[in-house]
Amino acid sequence: MDDILKQSLLYDFYGELLTPHQKEIYEDFVLNDLSLGEIAMEQGISRQGVHDLVKRCNKLLNGYEEKLHLVEKFTLTKSKITDICSLVDDYENKTGEINTTIEQVKVIANEILDNY
Repeated sequence: MDDILKQSLLYDFYGELLTPHQKEIYEDFVLNDLSLGEIAMEQGISRQGVHDLVKRCNKLLNGYEEKLHLVEKFTLTKSKITDICSLVDDYENKTGEINTTIEQVKVIANEILDNY
């Protein structure tokens, strides 16, 4: 998984467990793509301080994931739902028609995907 995507997902799932200061700096670095120097200047701390805080946040967020596995479960669920949709599409393309049960499966799968 792309490192930035993984950091974003970890933050989405566990970001509320960080302090407001940690959240602000982590968001600036990961989500807003600011450099360490830009954040340091904005926050009035050293570049090394920003680096250390981001590193500490990554360690915390990864620790939560190691214990709770929410991102892993989310990724697996999303993958399986995508597989379901693909199978339904293949069935629809082969038969030229689709029955209501298959259509319901597809609707439910898409609703689950939309909620993530």
